[in-house]
Amino acid sequence: MSSGAGTLPPQRTGEPTAGNHNSAEGGSRVVFDLTRLLWRAEWLAPTGIERVELAYARHLIATARDRLSFVGWWGRFGLLPDNLAVALVEALDALWSGDTLDRQLQRRTGKIAWQLRRHLFLGAGKRPLYSELRADRGPLVYLLVSHHHLHQPAVITRFKERTGARFVIFVHDLIPIEYPEHVGWKQPERHHRRMEAVARLADSVIVNSTDTAVAFRRYFAERNSTIPVVVAPLGVDLGATPCVVASRSDRPYFVYIARIEPRKNHRVLLEVWDRLARRLGTEAPRLVLVGRRGRKNKEILASLRRSPLLQSLVDEHARLPDAAVARFLAGACAAVFPSLAEGFGLPVAEALALGVPVLCSNLPALREVGREVPEYLDPGDLAGWEEAIIEYARRGSPRRQGQLNRLAAWRAPSWDEHFKKLEPLINTDPPRTVRSQGA
Repeated sequence: MSSGAGTLPPQRTGEPTAGNHNSAEGGSRVVFDLTRLLWRAEWLAPTGIERVELAYARHLIATARDRLSFVGWWGRFGLLPDNLAVALVEALDALWSGDTLDRQLQRRTGKIAWQLRRHLFLGAGKRPLYSELRADRGPLVYLLVSHHHLHQPAVITRFKERTGARFVIFVHDLIPIEYPEHVGWKQPERHHRRMEAVARLADSVIVNSTDTAVAFRRYFAERNSTIPVVVAPLGVDLGATPCVVASRSDRPYFVYIARIEPRKNHRVLLEVWDRLARRLGTEAPRLVLVGRRGRKNKEILASLRRSPLLQSLVDEHARLPDAAVARFLAGACAAVFPSLAEGFGLPVAEALALGVPVLCSNLPALREVGREVPEYLDPGDLAGWEEAIIEYARRGSPRRQGQLNRLAAWRAPSWDEHFKKLEPLINTDPPRTVRSQGA
């Protein structure tokens, strides 16, 4: 759901249109990469990485505006006009956190993104990139929080060499490397290239969980890598939905928020709901799927098309804005999350933050987020999922009430806590990391 809504600080009178480049006392100048948002600007609902990039952009605009510049990549890498970059962040924040789909706002967002893309494609941002972001103007931090163009590191190499910038990268997971069977056939090799770029170029790495940090260190164990790694769990900010009202339904329902692709294991849920349909008929609870259709989903969707009864129990919503998703979630018997591999599991945190019970896979990253609250199930245990669904759908279920009791002591991770852990990376200029020759 949303990383937080609200009006961003207005552009100050007299600001350079390409960004502010005077270093504030006590902090490095920050060059923030907006490429992922540029490529996803017309989407009506973001995935997790877009939410993170938006949260970072909002935070930096609010706290470091006088030393913040934006860059992007669209055929060419360059500095972005500050006023347009801020306008894009504001428009996306409003578009994705809303209550209903706003086509007029979507068109406005697309127009701003087109102007920024054209600016980059025509090379208008290349000259100011190196004239305004010179090494002699003070310490510089280049911050990339998506994996976009990390597998093509030449542009990052050139930028570091010409500006002396420290490179701070957010590594969301190593799933394509550790679980290649769950991703597209090109992804493992591409992610290896990304990690090679991290090994050569990164001065600091941010990860979203201890589990991701363990995977990162395991991958680099043979290199004796000395890249500092900061573990900073993602924040949950439900400020966009201050008055969440539980959705009313003629029968109990469950919600799964995830892109439809093999790794998210929709297959097991559809098999469980097929069993529920045969067992309970029209009395079976409903299943609400929230998320875009990803790669390799034909088999998943085919199982839905083959069963009219299953179709009557399963609703699919690909483009819901955050407030609408929150209302769906708030009225659910539970959020379900049978994923096969995760780096963090933001939907689990969001459900718990709304006071909604969670049934999820027994994965280390999800245990980090949910701690002792959710019920953790084997992602392949059809009978276990079926019985849990039936039990949680019953009015006054002791099993569900037990989780609600545990949930009372759970505290959601916050973006404030996340960004406090990042302050040393962007507000100081530590000495360069000395790597071993193997790195």
